[in-house]
Amino acid sequence: MEIITKIKKLNCGEVLENVDVKKYTTYKAGGHAWGLVMPYTIRDLQALLKLLNEERVKYKIIGKGSNLIFSDKTYEGILISLSGLDNLIIRDNTIVVGAGYSLMKLALKTARLGLSGLEFATGIPASIGGAVYMNAGAYKSDMGYVVKSIRVLTPELEVKTMYNHELDFHYRSSFLQKHPGYICLEATIILKRGNVEEITELINKRKSRRLETQPLEYPSAGSVFRNPEGNFAGALIEEIGYKGKHIGDAYVSEKHANFIINKGNASGDDIKKLILEIRDQVKKEKNIELKIEQEFVE
Repeated sequence: MEIITKIKKLNCGEVLENVDVKKYTTYKAGGHAWGLVMPYTIRDLQALLKLLNEERVKYKIIGKGSNLIFSDKTYEGILISLSGLDNLIIRDNTIVVGAGYSLMKLALKTARLGLSGLEFATGIPASIGGAVYMNAGAYKSDMGYVVKSIRVLTPELEVKTMYNHELDFHYRSSFLQKHPGYICLEATIILKRGNVEEITELINKRKSRRLETQPLEYPSAGSVFRNPEGNFAGALIEEIGYKGKHIGDAYVSEKHANFIINKGNASGDDIKKLILEIRDQVKKEKNIELKIEQEFVE
């Protein structure tokens, strides 16, 4: 393919052609994409995006793929993984970390150092960039509580720093979601000194609870819907009788109704149909508009 040839000439990172997106999403579903590029540096990312913009080729930045539902059709564009931007500097209680670094890995590493603030993140399979983008959170905490600032690539391909007050962090929402031309490159996170044993005990308790209440043995992307104010999406889905409901191999989990799981060969389209059906049925029966946390990619 011509665009792949041009990308390879840039020598801007690892380039894969005709990739199976199943390998890059936690649902393990979807079709193929023209290509996947993993830039080595920020400068490489800038060169890649300049080329794609000039060639008018669409692209999608992906992290750990833990919130993406790809169509079964071919994605006629380039996926970009920032996994190569994985620098990590820890100075006292200040962490500077690349967008491609694993959030879970960082949460566990800082816990062992007696740094408190990321305990909520030990069960979230996201990259740092994806977590900032989604304002990932759990247990009444989220990235907005710990992120001091981020470095972004602007739509003009310039690098700038944005501070917490500019990032518009709200429940599962951020400035980046509303301005998709901006790309998180790096985050500065501030944590607090804590007791290693207490932090570890809390993490272990939450891990046990997750194993008991979430279907972690199957591919999924975590919670499908945001919890409406004063209610729980899982409870609403259970009340309308959708626990165990399925389309193909895409199932509403019997363990947690706000999880859709892939029991084998679920297609991206089956997962999408099931999500939209649940949303419409809850609206019909409960007159509540559930907001989808996950993103459909065509």
